[in-house]
Amino acid sequence: MPGRFRNLVLDLQPHVRLLAFGVLLVGLSGSGQSFFISLFGGEIRAAFGLSNAGFGGVYALATLISGLLLIFLGRGVDRLALPLFTTLVLAGAAGGAVLLASAPAAWVLLPALLLLRVCGQGLMVHVAQTTVARRFDRRRGTAVSVVTLGLPLAEAVLPSVAVLLIAGLGWRGAWLAIAAALLLLGLPLALALLRGEAVPRSRAEGTGTGNAGDWGRRAVLRDARFYAALPALLAPPFVITALFIHQVAVAEAKGWTLGWLAAVFPAFAVSHVLALLLSGPLVDRLGAVRLLPVYLLPLALALLVLALGGGQLAAPLYLGLAGLSVGAAGTLMGALWPELYGVTHLGAIRGLAHGCMVLSTAVAPALAGLLLDVGLSVPGLALAMAGFVVAASLGSLRAGRSRAAPIQSSTG
Repeated sequence: MPGRFRNLVLDLQPHVRLLAFGVLLVGLSGSGQSFFISLFGGEIRAAFGLSNAGFGGVYALATLISGLLLIFLGRGVDRLALPLFTTLVLAGAAGGAVLLASAPAAWVLLPALLLLRVCGQGLMVHVAQTTVARRFDRRRGTAVSVVTLGLPLAEAVLPSVAVLLIAGLGWRGAWLAIAAALLLLGLPLALALLRGEAVPRSRAEGTGTGNAGDWGRRAVLRDARFYAALPALLAPPFVITALFIHQVAVAEAKGWTLGWLAAVFPAFAVSHVLALLLSGPLVDRLGAVRLLPVYLLPLALALLVLALGGGQLAAPLYLGLAGLSVGAAGTLMGALWPELYGVTHLGAIRGLAHGCMVLSTAVAPALAGLLLDVGLSVPGLALAMAGFVVAASLGSLRAGRSRAAPIQSSTG
C-alpha cells in the first residue's frame, strides 16, 4: 500500500497546479449551485413579492434553459484556449451575480439566474473535469475525483460565507461581493495556476484508454452505448434532487423531524467525500465502464431503506448509502466519456451529457411533486425510484460492449 500511494503521488505531482485549478473551479461553481442560491431565496421573494411557486418557477426555467445551453456551449472547451474559456466562464458568472444584485424587477431574475446556473453550476465543473480528464490517462479516475472534491468543500464553507455576507451587506451587497470575488480573486488565481502548465485543448499527451477512439458528438448520438450509460449517470442527481427538494414530505411520511434530518445529514456528506476518494483509484484499476453497473447499488439500497425501513436510524442509513452513489457519480461523469470515446471532442460529448444531467435535475422535483400530489406515498415514490435505478444499472451493462471507433470530421 505505501508503494502504491507513493506511485500515485509521483503520477499526480507533475500536474498539481492543474489539479488545484480544477478544485478551484469546482469550488467556485458553488456560486451557481442550488444549495447556495437557495440561501437567498427568502430575501429575493420578499424583494419582488414572489411566492414560493413563483420563485421556484423562475429558478426551474433558468435551470432548464441552462441545461439546453450546456449541450451547445460545452464544446467551447474543445475550440478555445483554456485560459480564454475560463475567463469567459468566470466573467459570465460574475455578470449574473451583478445582474441579480442590481435587478430592478422580477423579470431580471431569469437572465441573472441563467448566467449563474450555466456558468457556475454548469461550465465551471465542465471545464475542470474535462481538462483533467484530457491531461491524465493512467490516473484519470483519481484526478477527476480529486478536482470534484471542490464541491463538498464549497458545500461546507459557502453557506456560512453567504450568511455572513447577507448579515453584513444585505442580499444585494452579498451578490456584488460574490461578483468581485470571482473576478478579483478567483479569475487571477485560476489563470496563475494554469501558467506554466501545458494545458491541453482538444488533445492531451498520451491519452486514450483501451480501444477508445476520436468520436465526435454526432457519432456518439448514434451509438447505443451512450444511451445505455446515460441513465445510470443521471440516476443519482435525478433521485437525490427530487428527494431533497421534497424532504419535508419525506420527513413527515417517515416520522422524522427536520431537526433530526439536519443532525444526521453529515452521513450524506461524509459518504459523498469517501466515495469520491475511493472511486478514483477504483476507476483507474478497473475502468469506468466496469464500475458503471455496480455503483448504483448503494442508491438502490438507500431507496429500499426509505421505502421499507422504520425508526430514526433509517434516516442516517438512507443518507449514507445515497451519498456513496452520488460521490462515485461525480468521478464516473468525468472518467467514463474519455474511456468510451477518446478526448478529441471530449468537451462537446461531456457537455451533452452534463446538459442532460442539468435537465434531469430541473424536471425531477416537478415530477416527484406531481406524483405525491396525485396520491403516491413517499414509500411508493421511493420504490418507483428504486425500480428506475435498478433498470438503469442493468441497462448500463450494454455500455461495456466494444465497438470500433468511427472516422471523425474535425468538427465533431
